[in-house]
Amino acid sequence: MKTEASPYSFLVLPTPLARGSVTTDVTAAIRNAIVALWLAPGETIDKSALCERLGVSRFPVSEALARLQGEGLVDIAPQRGSTVSLVRIADVREYMLIRKALESEALRVLIGNHDADVIEALHANMAAQRAAAERDDSETFHQIDIEFHDIISRSMRFTKIKGIIDSARANLDRARRLIITPRRLALTIAEHQAILDGILAQDAERATRAIRAHIDAVMVELFAFAREHPEPFADGDVLEQDTFPFG
Repeated sequence: MKTEASPYSFLVLPTPLARGSVTTDVTAAIRNAIVALWLAPGETIDKSALCERLGVSRFPVSEALARLQGEGLVDIAPQRGSTVSLVRIADVREYMLIRKALESEALRVLIGNHDADVIEALHANMAAQRAAAERDDSETFHQIDIEFHDIISRSMRFTKIKGIIDSARANLDRARRLIITPRRLALTIAEHQAILDGILAQDAERATRAIRAHIDAVMVELFAFAREHPEPFADGDVLEQDTFPFG
């Protein structure tokens, strides 16, 4: 007898599951699906189907959804179940401002040290970005894009600051995926190259100006997208572009 395919066939857990890590692994799998937009903003979450697909009991799934609620990725309503949270532009605006400030300072630290290994890693990353863009592989490009910024932030060697940046990432990445196009990939490469050029020139002002311009450009496109497509956003219909501190 033919069985109906799971609506969550994109979800995968490690095999075998490590003892004591089931809830963590389930949380990571669902988080990744939300950030990758496989679970769309506003989509109802079928807890029973999740349990069946992942081969786990209801407890780790319920605990995972509660954790993701704390991260702003899931809404849980009594008697109504769980849904994927809509993207909140207000949150993205704040997270991007945090990144803007912290990554600007990270660049100053990096340029002050001029770590040869970091420079080599950035060159390799730029080459990987171009290769992914040529293949029109937006998912791989997105991961390489994340690593580009991680290389810069890791140069500070401050784990708490790196943690703050990482905690903002899930909602940022979800929003950024909404505007990935071949044009945005090309622009991102050019913007990243401008940052690297500032680093290579040992010019902190040039590099920080470039990274701030990069973040501003992403926000301009996201604001425009939210105005034209308000459905995935909790607050896209009341967006005011001039509330973001550009420059």
